[in-house]
Amino acid sequence: QAQLVESGGGSVQVGESLTLSCIDSVRTLSQHTMGWLRQSKGKERELVAAAFWQDASNRYADSLKGRFTISRDNAKNAVYLRMNKLKHEYTAVYYCAATVPYTKGQPSRINDYPNWGQGTKVSVSS
Repeated sequence: QAQLVESGGGSVQVGESLTLSCIDSVRTLSQHTMGWLRQSKGKERELVAAAFWQDASNRYADSLKGRFTISRDNAKNAVYLRMNKLKHEYTAVYYCAATVPYTKGQPSRINDYPNWGQGTKVSVSS
């Protein structure tokens, strides 16, 4: 089972950028689809970006296309989320998550990602 640790969260101003990192020090992530999810206060968790292991493609929540970029470095067992032009409503706890190994297709449901990190908080102030 993946053991994911996020970092890179913090407090930023509207319009600034931030890069989140996620590393698994125990297992290789190359056969896992990796996702970044977030949960804002009073809202349900949502999948904001996913990097699919099977075809090396990525997918983003519609509202975040062009602002967020997910990338992975399989040699480092790492996944990143670059967030540009941050908005106040992006304030949330961001979680790195992994599917079980060799999950086929392009999983898009939160339940497809059973392995989670502890989360890293991002606060965007105006």
